[in-house]
Amino acid sequence: MNQTKTVVQSDKAPKAVGPYSQAIRAGDWLFLSGQLPMDSAGNMAEGGVREQTRQVLGNLRAVLESAGLHMRDVVKTTVYMTDLSKFAEMNQVYGEAFESPFPARATVEVRALPKGAQVEIECVARGG
Repeated sequence: MNQTKTVVQSDKAPKAVGPYSQAIRAGDWLFLSGQLPMDSAGNMAEGGVREQTRQVLGNLRAVLESAGLHMRDVVKTTVYMTDLSKFAEMNQVYGEAFESPFPARATVEVRALPKGAQVEIECVARGG
């Protein structure tokens, strides 16, 4: 069965910084590209991991809302961090964005992220 892919985007989140879409809907599934801690004008969030995580989650929320979905529809996230010693700071803000049952998650330390970001989060959501 060949399902149609549909691009989903939000003007309330930063534009893609490369050849990719903010999100792609395939059937009931929505695949969101990693969001950086930038506002819709492309300005990096000021502050540390907490502030950057808050901005990233806000960007994800904006893209989800463009697809008619909510944070409760997220089933899986992947968090990329440049310094896992700041995991507790990220985790505290992350925990405020989701309710039980929480999405499945992986957190990975990476050497660097685009634009000098400290955190990037991608996710998969499901909803009709």
